[in-house]
Amino acid sequence: MTTQFRGRYVDSVVPVTTTASVRSFKMRGDAKYSGVARVVHEWALAEAIADYVFKTAPSAKRVRVTVRLGELQAVDEGILEFALREIMKSEGIECEVVLKREDCVLKCRKCGYEWLLKEVEFGEEVREAIHFVPEVVHSYLKCPKCGSRDFEVIKGRGVWVEEVSWE
Repeated sequence: MTTQFRGRYVDSVVPVTTTASVRSFKMRGDAKYSGVARVVHEWALAEAIADYVFKTAPSAKRVRVTVRLGELQAVDEGILEFALREIMKSEGIECEVVLKREDCVLKCRKCGYEWLLKEVEFGEEVREAIHFVPEVVHSYLKCPKCGSRDFEVIKGRGVWVEEVSWE
């Protein structure tokens, strides 16, 4: 790849315009989840990333996109990668996707204790709630040391385009 650009936060709440693609994706049975909402979320992220790539490298025929996924977002990597490749392919662009997971680190504002989200056990229903609205994490979790719900997310939230390379 000859040209590079680094850094762009991708908002996780974006309107979906490729509803036909979402329907075809769902009907082919590629989704791991029965609800289309889960698929639509990843497709919306893929569209936001693709839009950024189109603006960054408007004449590219081949791109490599590196995306950092915060654990708190609970993004399904398979669906996101598939969606991004399909969107890029529909525009005649060959796309290599590199996804990097970032652990979610939480820090209690009361006692200063830091812990990882992956150390906490909770059910699939809670995981889904956090996936769609990460801010609800405070409703479900508390500091393992002092029990306070007053904590902050130090890292592991959001979706970032770290790098785009193209020819």
